Formats: sequence, C-alpha cells, structure tokens
Amino acid sequence: MSHFFGSVWWFLVTLGVLVTFHEFGHFWVARRFGVRVLKFSVGFGKPLWSRKGRDGVEYAIGAIPLGGYVKFLDAREADNPEYVAAQAGEFNAAPVWQRMAIAAAGPVFNIVFTLVAFWVMFMVGKPDYPPVLGAPQGLAAEAGLAAGNRIVAVDGEAIDSMSAATMAIGEKAILRRDVILDVTDAQGRRTQHTLALSKLPADAADNEQTFEKIGLASQPMDAVIGEVPNGPAARAGLHVDDRILQVNDVKVANFPELSKAIQSEAKKDARLHLLVERAGATLTFNVDAAQDEVNGQPHWRISIGGRDTREATVRYGPLQAVPAAVRETWKTTVSTIGMLYNIVTGQVSLKNVHSAITIAEVANASANMGLAWFLSFLAVISLSLGILNLLPIPILDGGHLLYYLIELIKGRPLSERTLIAGQYVGLAMLVTLMSIAFYNDLMG
Repeated sequence: MSHFFGSVWWFLVTLGVLVTFHEFGHFWVARRFGVRVLKFSVGFGKPLWSRKGRDGVEYAIGAIPLGGYVKFLDAREADNPEYVAAQAGEFNAAPVWQRMAIAAAGPVFNIVFTLVAFWVMFMVGKPDYPPVLGAPQGLAAEAGLAAGNRIVAVDGEAIDSMSAATMAIGEKAILRRDVILDVTDAQGRRTQHTLALSKLPADAADNEQTFEKIGLASQPMDAVIGEVPNGPAARAGLHVDDRILQVNDVKVANFPELSKAIQSEAKKDARLHLLVERAGATLTFNVDAAQDEVNGQPHWRISIGGRDTREATVRYGPLQAVPAAVRETWKTTVSTIGMLYNIVTGQVSLKNVHSAITIAEVANASANMGLAWFLSFLAVISLSLGILNLLPIPILDGGHLLYYLIELIKGRPLSERTLIAGQYVGLAMLVTLMSIAFYNDLMG
C-alpha cells in the first residue's frame, strides 16, 4: 500500500473508531435517561450508507468523515415545536443534570477508550529501544553527554525507553526550556547534565530540525548479522548471528562503523578480511565486496542485513497493565492540557497546531510499526479529542455544558437568540483553528 493510500486508510480507521466511540457515549447515556434518539451518524453530509434499526434509530455513515453526531427528539429543531415538546423522550424535557451528563458522555467515553487502549497496548507489548545514546552532537555534546550513556530520568521523571525520553525532551524543546537529564555510564555511575534547549533557534519549529540541533541519537545497531541473502557474504560462509569485529585492520562495533569501513577498505582492495565472532569462537573470512552505483557514486556491499539487538519491549500482565494504563493516561492528560495552555497563553507557537494531514501521516506510520504503537496513537488522539470537546466553546460538548450550567444557575435556559449567536461564534473559532492547522501542514 502506497504512503498516500495508507495514510488515507488509517486516517479513516482512526476517525471511524474514535468518532463512533465518542458518539456512542452520547447515545448510550441518552437512552439510559429515556431521551429518544432519532439518528446516529458517523460523518457529516450526505449519507453513503444508512438503515433504520429495530429500535427506530437511523444509523448512517456520512460522506465527510470529520466527526459525527447523535440527533435527539428536540422541539427546537421541529416544524411543530408544541407537538414535539409534548412527546415522550423529548430532549429538553429531561432535567438539566441529565442533559449535562449526555453532553459529557462523549468526552468521558473517549477517556475510557484511552484507558482501554493503553491497557491492551501494555499487554501486547510495545517494541521500543532502550534510552542508550549514540555519539552525541550539538547541544547534547555541549551538555557533556557521551556515547553509551543511558538516560534514566528527564527532569526527575523516570524513563524506560527511547521514545519516552524523546517525547519528554521534545515537550521541553517546544517551550525552549532547559532540561536536566540523569544518565548512567557503562560502569553504572550516575550523573546529571543540563540540556540547554533555551539555545534552540526560534525558527527550528520542525521536529526533525529541532532534534538535529539537540543532537541526541539512539545507540546504533550492533554489527550482528540478521540475514545473509545470496551475495558475497553468503559465498564466503558468513551466517546469521555472526558478530563482525573487524574489517581488515579496522575495528567495528556497530552497523554505521561497519558500513563506513567496508566503503573505505574496499576502495583499496575489493577483497576484505573480516574478523568474526561466532558462538564464542573468533573466525576469519575473506569476502569479495561487490560494487554498485548509488546516486552516480560507487558503492561497495557484501550483502548482509542487521539483527537489532537493542529492542526493549515494555510489556505487563493483565493486572499490572491496569495501573500502567492509568499512569500513562494521567501523564498524557497533563501533557495535553499543558500544551493547550501554552498555546492559548502564547508560550507555544501556533505552528505546533496540526490538521488531519498530520494525523493521517502519523496514523499510517504508527500502524506500520505494529499493533501496540497504533493502539498508543489511538489512545493519544482519543484523549485529545475528549479534552478538546470539553473546552467551553459553543458547538462543542464543553459549550453545551456551559449553557446547561448557566441554565442550572439561572433556573431557565438561555434564549434562542443567544444560542444561535453562540453557534456562529463557535463555528467561526473552529474554522479559524482548522485553517491555521491546514496552513501549517501544507506550508510546513
């Protein structure tokens, strides 16, 4: 599947799952309170598919997949409001606290989905790399970090994987705030280093550019053979799990060093002498490197693939995964709310607001990394969807909760004119935010 079609497909899967779960929250709670549901739609616009259920509800899939809705029996939307208001199950006849519960149910179901997704993710096991550094550059080198250092904490928060370290550092990088890294060296000695993220240039908004300036990289893959297709290495007798120690007189410890040594030594003589460790024994092999052309330049190869020995899978049993999921949900909630606060207060640029384009690309990338990574992605997006919907913006669930709270205090609902004005304001705010997000993705 191509990158484009893969992104579109996984974007639709993501929205289909999360929107359905969100709207089901409204649907389920409304039905528990006896409010009559007329329509349950995933997506907006002209239905691509619809059918009437035995419960009298019309179920539909709309042509525009950016959301969904649950339509209740509502006198305000009827041609004959007096007649509809007198019917059983009319929405506005429900006590205000029930209407508040119905409005809050969608975001609450998103949070529940997040907990469940993280729980399953921890049971499946999320493949990752240990937070061990390769050769530091840029700000990392200035901080005194060294190859082989293992990050154990970021600003006092314990770290157990490279992705966790990268995310924690990335959040501070957006704010251009210095961060303290606790690391251990090969002898187990623990030291602290200040990563001066305040030195990052203001124009380094792109994640790739930002981390290039920071100069942190994961420890490279060991020079252990993972596959030996037909080619020079196979003909010379090399096997899977062989560890290459030396190319001619050049010692190598990892694949980048191995690749560099092959290129430099093969230029002198295509016959390479490899020192290899196999099952505790040290053997020597003569390999005749083959020459190809890459981007118009000569490239030497011996035809081997690597075996990644760096994997650090985080996995728990069903019971242990429960508190782990709760911790991950809480940590992600704090991070998401903090980011929203920093954007609203201007501490973080609006360039960090992204649209469906970025969501689609990340959905595709995480799906290609495996089930656990895709579940993690779904959990984060679901939580973000829940939090965003709780914001007190007219047209969102949080806006409805605000209306109902005012009604609870005043003892009567807001006027129709005020509600309509709020809808226009909310719609304008959402359109503006979406325009900024699409601009960032298209111009970034």
